[in-house]
Order: sequence, then C-alpha cells, then structure tokens
Amino acid sequence: MRTRIPTYVYATDPLSEAGIVSRLRPQPEIELVAEDEISRAVVGTVVADSVDTNVIRVIRSIQHLGCSRVAIVIPEPDDSAILTLLEAGACGILRRSEASSTALVTLIESAARGEGSLPPDLLGRLLHQVGQLQRQVLAPRGLTMTGLTEREIDVLRLVAEGFDTAEISDKLAYSQRTIKTVIHDITTRLCLRNRTQAVAWALREGLI
Repeated sequence: MRTRIPTYVYATDPLSEAGIVSRLRPQPEIELVAEDEISRAVVGTVVADSVDTNVIRVIRSIQHLGCSRVAIVIPEPDDSAILTLLEAGACGILRRSEASSTALVTLIESAARGEGSLPPDLLGRLLHQVGQLQRQVLAPRGLTMTGLTEREIDVLRLVAEGFDTAEISDKLAYSQRTIKTVIHDITTRLCLRNRTQAVAWALREGLI
C-alpha cells in the first residue's frame, strides 16, 4: 500500500479551502491534516487570490511550524509574483483554473519529493527572467548566477586540479597575492574554512 502524504491546506477564504479539500479528501495518495497537526505535514498547500504580504507571511509561518515544502494555488501569477513566491520558499505553483484533483495530487507529490513544479509556460517565463538577470545585472559586473566571478571560478577549477598558488599565478597571469586574495574572498563570503571546502562546494554546485 502506498504511503499517503500528510498535507495541510490553507486558503485565504473558507470557500476556496472547502473546494480544494473536497478534491483532495477522496484521493488515496493524500492524508489531510488539521492546523493543530501541521508539524507532521510533509506538504503545505496555500490557496490564494493574489500574492501579497499576507500570503508570504502564511508561507513562512507554515515553514516555521515544521512544514518546509509549500505549494501555491493562485489565479494567474505575473512574473513578479512568481519570483516573490519562489523567494519566499514556495516549491510549486499551480493555476486555480487548472487545479483538478489530478493536478493537485501531482503538485503535492512533486513537493513531497523535494521537486519544483511550475506550469511549462510559467517555467519559460522564469527562465527568461533569470537570463535577463544574468545578462543585464550580473554579467556587466563580472558575476555569475552563483555570485562568483569568472576569475574566482577559474581559480577554484585550478585548485581542484591540484595546482598550488604559484602555479595558478603563472597559469592565470595574476600575482600570487591576487590568487591568495581571491581564495580568501571566496572562503569568507561562502563561510568556508579552507580551499578544500571551497573546492567541495564548487563541485557540489556543478561549477567545476
């Protein structure tokens, strides 16, 4: 028998909550939990009419109470709303007009697995925004989406290949002092203890 996913549902109005709950209650994959049981919920599902400070506060409150995975059901989110929800920690977004029982279960299952879930067109818009951010804001400052400069990534790559400071200095045509400063800046900014941890972080992030 499949394990049911404990799910908490919050809506900004009682009718919306009743509608979503009525669709989820018969589903064998879902176990609905009450507000006083929210700490054992795996997924929180927030149903809202718009994205405002109250919705963001609700998302963070649910996370604070122990349910870190929150999915959102809203009408038609604009680009700003998508980014605001993702920044607040939402891991999935579904349009209310598309919130069938099947779509709701898929949304909750994806969240329970720790996966992000967006309608394809919303994902395309998000990727377009990320590209604009890289081209218009980060690239002119010599930064990448990781917050590292190309020079910092080059230094980390050579550290990972086993080169010492003098060898990296020769290969990149920077002074040894500059190389040491770059490594110090990386470890300080990322709260890492040494260059070994910096390399491990870069590998984990897929930078090298």
